[in-house]
Amino acid sequence: MDEKLFSELKLSLRQAKAIRAGQLEGRRTNVIDVKAVRERTRLSQGDFAAAINVSVRTLQNWEQRRRAPTGPAVALLKVVASAPDVVLKALHH
Repeated sequence: MDEKLFSELKLSLRQAKAIRAGQLEGRRTNVIDVKAVRERTRLSQGDFAAAINVSVRTLQNWEQRRRAPTGPAVALLKVVASAPDVVLKALHH
């Protein structure tokens, strides 16, 4: 194995251990409060999930932070957060 890669892997493992022990704060990217975004639209989970074309289960996982939206979903949620009425109208809801 490449020595540089091995060193990076060891560092990552040490950081993961420190995060788990509470000695280091982990960083999450693309963290968005999906529940707050949905509540701002005043839609139920089912209606919001249908509007953004995801399953209710996926939406629930996002809202309960078991999973985080990625890629285009993050972009769409950010747009919904900034202009919910416009986006929902554009999505024909």
